[in-house]
Amino acid sequence: MPNKPGARVQVIDRAAGLLDAIARYSEPVSLKVLMAETGLHASTAHRILSSLMQNGLVEKDQDNLYRLGLKLVQLGTRLHSKLDLRAIALPVMERLRDSFGESVNLSIREGDQVVYVERATPNRMMHVHQVVGSRAPLHVTAVGKLMLGAAGTEACSAYARRTNLPAYTANTITVLPRLLEEASSALENGYAFDNEEAETGVGCIGVLLYDGASQVAAGLSVSAPIERRDIRWVGSLVNAGNAISQSLGFKAVKPRKAS
Repeated sequence: MPNKPGARVQVIDRAAGLLDAIARYSEPVSLKVLMAETGLHASTAHRILSSLMQNGLVEKDQDNLYRLGLKLVQLGTRLHSKLDLRAIALPVMERLRDSFGESVNLSIREGDQVVYVERATPNRMMHVHQVVGSRAPLHVTAVGKLMLGAAGTEACSAYARRTNLPAYTANTITVLPRLLEEASSALENGYAFDNEEAETGVGCIGVLLYDGASQVAAGLSVSAPIERRDIRWVGSLVNAGNAISQSLGFKAVKPRKAS
């Protein structure tokens, strides 16, 4: 029989309850906490969480803690901007790619990582290849350092305590005072560098993208073999970031010059 008008679907109510519970916590949360928050039995909560994970709405980390998934972030971006971030950014990214002859990336923050959600790669044999969906810790990427700077000193310090700032190369920042200094300086300048901090031989320049609520929406970056990275790209990259942000509803800021 068809449902009566206004009838509720129990499994959807339970899934919504789990998503609300996860969203109440700034850090990934355990199944035990979610059970306490929602009143669900372990088997029921686990079954619904597994389905949410399969649909990209929830993710589970290596410690079996749950957090909101990439698809929710993407849906949220579309809701608040009423536009598709990737559709807006891609034509700009392609122009940058053609101008620089290097890979251009679009990334968002998810927890303690950046997630690459779009890319534009050059038609050349040797280029940096970032796979869509791949992840990197915030402190080893140019965009990630800007996101930490935008989050503030307290949030950056909390990130360092959670992650212990593991080294990926000899150039990775592994101490909090230096990370705080570099993140703050990058935010003030309006752009940041990755100086072979995530991968030896690879350099990156990144800027932030902002939405109509003046919140960080994403990051835009160019990656290249370190010997080809050119500081003269900064102006074009900043201008491109401002253009995308303006399309997302943010009031464009005056481009900054490289020092």
